[in-house]
Amino acid sequence: MESSDRIMNAIIDSYDEFQRTFSIILKEDIGMTAVEFAQEASIPASTLYKIMSGKREPNMKTLRQIIKTIKRLQNAEKGDFIAVIAARPVLDNIRETKKKIGGNLCTIREYSATSIEEAIIAAVKAERGGACALVCAPIVSSTVEKILRIPVATIMPRNSLMEAIERVSKKIS
Repeated sequence: MESSDRIMNAIIDSYDEFQRTFSIILKEDIGMTAVEFAQEASIPASTLYKIMSGKREPNMKTLRQIIKTIKRLQNAEKGDFIAVIAARPVLDNIRETKKKIGGNLCTIREYSATSIEEAIIAAVKAERGGACALVCAPIVSSTVEKILRIPVATIMPRNSLMEAIERVSKKIS
């Protein structure tokens, strides 16, 4: 269930449930502090603190702002990220977490995998999580292309392959 749906259900249930659910959504789903969220929602931070501490009940305008902001933030997180599935040493070499593509800023989200099975599971999780594209190793790319509905690109490590061959040849000589 989407965070915005959970918060609406909590509002209907009780004010206590709204407070509890809103706190969880802020911390776990959105990963923001109350001050950061207040800025995003154009709600005074003091108002948000009073609502979260139970000293004030939100009015309809404030509730609408909270729900709209949650929806906007979650849609921003879901779309426009490219999933990269690789072993941890490969992912550790990624320097950029954002990439400007066709005028849009895309996030690069890493998924570590150490086996073919883990890579396939990570690919499905990435698509379900809202990835707009996927980059992975050639050993799994043909398989995940068959099960995903998003574009899949294959990592082709030409230079690093030759460097690895040279390193290993030195070890055996």
